[in-house]
Amino acid sequence: MIAASDSAWQEANARYLGASLAWLRLAMSGLQGQEVDLAAALAARQQAAQEAQDCGAPAALEWLAQLCGLSGFERDVILLAAAPELDPAFAAACAAWHGQAQSIWPNFALALRLLPQPAWDALTPRRPLRHLQLLHLPQVAQAGLTAAALRVDERILHLLKGWQEIDHRLLESGEILAPPALDLPAQQAAQLQDILQQVQQEASQGKLPLLQISGADADSRALLAQHVAHALGRQCLRLPAAALNEAATAAQLARLCLRESLLWPLLLYIEDGAQAERAALRSFVRQEPGLILLGLDKALAELGGLSLVCERPSRAAQYAQWRQALPPDAQALAQQMSCHFDLHSGELARAAHSVAGLPPEQYGPALWRHCRDLCRPRLEGLAQWLEAKAAWDDLILPEEQMQMLRQIVAQARARHLVYQEWGFAARMNRGMGISALFAGDSGTGKTMAAEVLARALDLHLYRIDLSQVVSKYIGETEKNLGRLFDAAESGGALLFFDEADALFGRRSEVKDSHDRYANIEINYLLQRIEAFSGVALLATNMKQALDQAFMRRLRFVLHFPWPGPRERARIWQGALPPALPRARLDFERLARLNLSGGNIHSIVLNAAFCAADASAPLDMQMLLNSARAELRKLDKPIVEAEFRS
Repeated sequence: MIAASDSAWQEANARYLGASLAWLRLAMSGLQGQEVDLAAALAARQQAAQEAQDCGAPAALEWLAQLCGLSGFERDVILLAAAPELDPAFAAACAAWHGQAQSIWPNFALALRLLPQPAWDALTPRRPLRHLQLLHLPQVAQAGLTAAALRVDERILHLLKGWQEIDHRLLESGEILAPPALDLPAQQAAQLQDILQQVQQEASQGKLPLLQISGADADSRALLAQHVAHALGRQCLRLPAAALNEAATAAQLARLCLRESLLWPLLLYIEDGAQAERAALRSFVRQEPGLILLGLDKALAELGGLSLVCERPSRAAQYAQWRQALPPDAQALAQQMSCHFDLHSGELARAAHSVAGLPPEQYGPALWRHCRDLCRPRLEGLAQWLEAKAAWDDLILPEEQMQMLRQIVAQARARHLVYQEWGFAARMNRGMGISALFAGDSGTGKTMAAEVLARALDLHLYRIDLSQVVSKYIGETEKNLGRLFDAAESGGALLFFDEADALFGRRSEVKDSHDRYANIEINYLLQRIEAFSGVALLATNMKQALDQAFMRRLRFVLHFPWPGPRERARIWQGALPPALPRARLDFERLARLNLSGGNIHSIVLNAAFCAADASAPLDMQMLLNSARAELRKLDKPIVEAEFRS
């Protein structure tokens, strides 16, 4: 690359450019019949070129000629085309040669007469002057090839003056990616080294190979492209495939990309487009715009080239990446993040970048929220988001069940220590998620317990929408379930299968095709829930209806008992919001009513509306009247003596 930041080189380059223009003016004078000493002018030009070389790099025009494979004649054609922009005196001489004051631009006919070693093929479409868009002939259609004005490209004009910058037309269509912020996992780094050896081997033979980067996550594909560019000593320009839809624009971009791959040097990374853009993508690749990386969901076999697969790194690799991405004093946070979230490398890098610069006290919570929210859009349409409002104090259960719920939270938080640091992950391929069954009658607190766990773990709670998951079409249910588990795999969500017996029911004897396909669904669920690495909760009031094969795959089974009088008294007290106006209430009497927590909440809500309608505080009679109505709804016997004031 030219030494654009070196002031000594800049001065030497300016002297070279001045000497070259002086030589060109003399040659122009000689063409007009004047006596000139071209040998001395040529010697001065060569001396200035040597001075620039002594400063560490060739003069810009000489460097351009070497890089683009220009002949001496082609090099001087560029000088000729740039001369009117750089030297007003030459513009006047050119106008005089044309015999008309308004025509100051040289043409190819002048170049053939003026410059040494003229060659007609210099302006053929495949030679560098036109193929790399070093020159333009804007009037060629009207004036013809030799009479059309020669105009130097603006990017090249700036380069001759020593100003090195990527063509602005490329930056309008794409963006330069920063150097990679994260190291690659060891296995992927080894794969990359093998690919780079093949790239360099083909490049040494004059070939510019196509490299396809495939994978589900766009940010991870971009990160891999950054590593490829960094390893090759190039900058990476990301270009959306949509920019290639217009054929004329795509052709110009191909030439500009090829030119910048030589001048900057640049590596082109094309981001995956929709299927409608694939034809434009294929056409663009055929124009050979330099070394190309394609970021695709799946590699396109018809394009050929080399292939890199961008996979989700292991938990251990993610921990190493979190340690690299986070500040040195946040290593405990690195353990926490790798324990709960299963992210692609690109997602991880984006998450770390999103909280850079925050105060230390905000860093951890903000990073957690960002990672947790990554998977939320993926679950929309397959599951219903529930706002987790309940806390530990709201949950009224026997101590045994409370201890088991706290154990679920403790296991979710300690997964990195047990699986990674203590080595259990090296011995296990499955069963590293946390799955629990909540069994009990309706209204005994199963959904509230799920809310408590989601709030304690600071995860989004999603209740599975059976209407969106279960399909009458063969194989569609398994696909929907696969999408659901895959979306929750990143760790930002807690899956709650309410009425789990509808999905996890017993397999039946195969009597017809319907039984066979129903059993296939159950078999798929058995495999998938065992392989699931997140947190999944199943709730049912028909435990006996579940297939027994699920029991081995469940880490916890919690029975939610019907509340006794002591628990019911606490539930009655907890069901009344502090702001609710109330009279004196007899909670022991209310607790004698054999109701579940869900029934009690319904009674309190209905009684509160009665109090609002009467503009009076909530009293015992309102609660008893609502309780009588609830028992009738449940078809339970009513002892009227219990409801008298």
